Amino acid sequence: MAYLMIVEDDEDFATPAAAVLLREGHQVVVKSNTATALTEMQSRPPDLVILDVMFPGDDFAGFELARAMHESCHLSRIPILMLTGVNQKLDLDFSALDIDNSWLPVTDFLRKPVDPGELVSKVKSLLLAAEPRTDPAG
Repeated sequence: MAYLMIVEDDEDFATPAAAVLLREGHQVVVKSNTATALTEMQSRPPDLVILDVMFPGDDFAGFELARAMHESCHLSRIPILMLTGVNQKLDLDFSALDIDNSWLPVTDFLRKPVDPGELVSKVKSLLLAAEPRTDPAG
């Protein structure tokens, strides 16, 4: 299956999310801060990143990591599923409609709390869409 990286400082979310995805057969690593995640991605790029927005000391670190990935030729094709509770915490209204290549360069967006089945389904669809297509005609 796929190698997934969850970038999330909330262990109460990250641990169960990782467990659900492990049961689906994926290899999952959890990073609790964006700097460590970026360093590891550069040496071993994941097939998909599940990324929170808010981290201690920086409420928008997830946005910054998504932009850094987008600007890197080595990381720019990795799908990013932004999964966050920022809307509840900061009274904002971010959604998939806000995705764009300069401001919010992510592949898709889900709000916390998320149903485990919805997470699995979204990960499957993003991985399928990211698979390189081969021409059957050769």
